[in-house]
Amino acid sequence: MKYMTSKEAAEKWVITPRRVQVLCAQGKIPGTVRFGVTWAIPKDAVKPMDGRIKQCDSK
Repeated sequence: MKYMTSKEAAEKWVITPRRVQVLCAQGKIPGTVRFGVTWAIPKDAVKPMDGRIKQCDSK
């Protein structure tokens, strides 16, 4: 399996590397592996939904 770093994921998903690290630590990105202080994220991983933003119903 191919992996990317948190920095590469951050650039791909247009968020900060720190936010990617937090998502990994919370288990929100399936398939992540920790090597020391570095996270390995599967290349085909998708950006998790941001639970801090409420979805509005359009009527």
